[in-house]
Amino acid sequence: MIIPRPTARTQSLFRPDEPMVQGRALLPEARKEGARQPRFGDTEVLDFNGVVAKPANRNPAWWRIRLAGELAEPHWNLLAREVVMILANPQHETLQAHSLHFGFAPWDIGTINLNMGCLRGLIAWARSEGLDDDPAYWNVADLRRRITALRTTVKAPTLTRHVAFLKKLSLFAPALSCAWPAEDPWPGKTAGQVAEDVRDGELSTRAVPPDIWFPLVRAAWTYVHTFAPDILHALRQVEQLKEAAAASAAGRDAALDACLTDPEWKVPCHYDPEWPGDLPPEVNWSMLALLLGVNERRCGALFGRSSAASRSRRAKVLRAVADGRYHLGFPMSLVEVTRADGSRGPWHPGFDLYELSVLATTLRNAAFVLVAALSMMRDSELQEIVRGSVVEHYNAPAIASTLVKGHDGRPRKHWWISEPVAEAIAVAEAVSPHPTRVFSTLTPRAVNEELNGGHMVDSFITAVNAGHTFSGLEPIPAGTVRPHMFRRTMAMLTDQFAGSEIALGIQLKHIATRALANRATRGYAAPDATWAKYLDDAVHAARFRRLKDLYGVHSRGEEIGFGPAAERLKAAFDQITATVKARHGDARVEDDLLHKARITIRFGTLNNCLFDERNPAGAVCLENAVVPEGHAGPLEDRCRPDRCPNSMIGTEHVALYDSHHRTQLQLLQTPGLPAGRKALISREAERAQAVLDKIRGTSA
Repeated sequence: MIIPRPTARTQSLFRPDEPMVQGRALLPEARKEGARQPRFGDTEVLDFNGVVAKPANRNPAWWRIRLAGELAEPHWNLLAREVVMILANPQHETLQAHSLHFGFAPWDIGTINLNMGCLRGLIAWARSEGLDDDPAYWNVADLRRRITALRTTVKAPTLTRHVAFLKKLSLFAPALSCAWPAEDPWPGKTAGQVAEDVRDGELSTRAVPPDIWFPLVRAAWTYVHTFAPDILHALRQVEQLKEAAAASAAGRDAALDACLTDPEWKVPCHYDPEWPGDLPPEVNWSMLALLLGVNERRCGALFGRSSAASRSRRAKVLRAVADGRYHLGFPMSLVEVTRADGSRGPWHPGFDLYELSVLATTLRNAAFVLVAALSMMRDSELQEIVRGSVVEHYNAPAIASTLVKGHDGRPRKHWWISEPVAEAIAVAEAVSPHPTRVFSTLTPRAVNEELNGGHMVDSFITAVNAGHTFSGLEPIPAGTVRPHMFRRTMAMLTDQFAGSEIALGIQLKHIATRALANRATRGYAAPDATWAKYLDDAVHAARFRRLKDLYGVHSRGEEIGFGPAAERLKAAFDQITATVKARHGDARVEDDLLHKARITIRFGTLNNCLFDERNPAGAVCLENAVVPEGHAGPLEDRCRPDRCPNSMIGTEHVALYDSHHRTQLQLLQTPGLPAGRKALISREAERAQAVLDKIRGTSA
């Protein structure tokens, strides 16, 4: 029996001369008259480089869709181009004329390229399964079998992309020239549900472990702040020497003799940790040639063995080295550091020309690590930073960069930064050869300007570990570290400070229209088990510092607070003072006694709570309360500063209660207040009055 072919559109909806990008911003060079743009009729390559803005951290290949392999055959080629046109221009006027609506936002070019990979895989699978080469004869069961076959080979997020692509094709069916199955293979289900890509709301990104975070950030800061002046100075010196170097080695004997006559002058030599200690080091002939004003490529003519003159010069240099007149690396003094073994010396044994180029890359990577760790910017946003991006934003230093993820318009945004980040940006600018970008490849005339953020972090860790014996830096443990993990770690650390969620949402660019941080912000800020001990220690340390400040204020005879809890604290302080005097102790003894006193205090906005878990009796917040399982400590949302004996009203809280009391009294004068509202205001005024009476009673 002959199965009739389903009817299909006789020709495509799109003209061959139509540009593949319509209705979105083009780059300036693409808007010039005569500029080449990819057209629907291009059957081999659709190149969007120079046409649509590409994120700086993307390889140009992401912006180039090659219609090769399976997509080179005419009918598949036409289908691929139609899909690209629809995804890139969902609001195309021809689609609207045919009452076809496929959304508003055009797809990212890189995402479209990924979907072309889905199409290639689908075609290859269909041929291996013996399906007809015309998709008009396929049905939804075939498409479901495709996903079933993929389940065992790809992970759930990748499978979700393949499912979403097939669902899109069924939606696009009326606009395609081939008779693609128009029925949704999985009606009523999302792509994630079909792929069983279950998201429980927990962020998959992990925080950088603390044993890696601390030495890594310290090493990055050391390179940026301490080592950078030496590296940048050497780079400038070498650049000046190269610019002034002559192409000829003639007439350099006098210059060499003058150098050898100077007792302070030393021959530059290579540093090699495996070089035998009983032999003089190997002369760095290229650097020596530069120092004598000769192009480094001509060092063979200057110190080679081809002529008697060059052999004579070579022998003079080797005699000077044998006499101990040499310097490892570039002849300059370096910053001295204290090493792990307690010795002091230069942070590097001496870098030659190659090592100097490697150090320039390490310095760029150090700046990248520091900015990524302390700014909470994405990898794409970091690499979009251009020269002059450190600005003042609302009277605070900030980085201006481009917001890439989820924003086709690529808006200019600001991230508030600290001084170390600003210094790191300045160092990166000094190293970068790119006319605009701060973080760029250091290879001259590089064809591919893409930088891999993960590779930069790995390279920096490798460099630190390779030179830690002489640099004084702490070795960084093995482990996976990626730029987005810095963002997650810093968000978690920042969130440990009370009231920071909204500010964190602003910095992460997750702020919602209602001025509250959204669920993604909470995911980034969620605690991490590996950091629990460090965060607890930090909280205890901060609490002890404030307790110590209170003790100092009390020792000077000044008021520290009011209420029964304040009197208990004063009594504890008096006992510590008496003990210190009896022992003729010093500040160290005071600290030890404060630690041993085990004073439990929680500093708050409305009061300070001296709740003692060892003796919780009398805590008003626990009266008739249902304490959640596993909870320890007071219930902050039931705090009653006006009644609780554990409440200490600090001097910093007095103005707050006085203002609150006067505000409530003023509100009570409002005419026409409903009875319920008036009762609520009266209760607030009475509570504030009770706190003020407690303050006045104590001070009296």
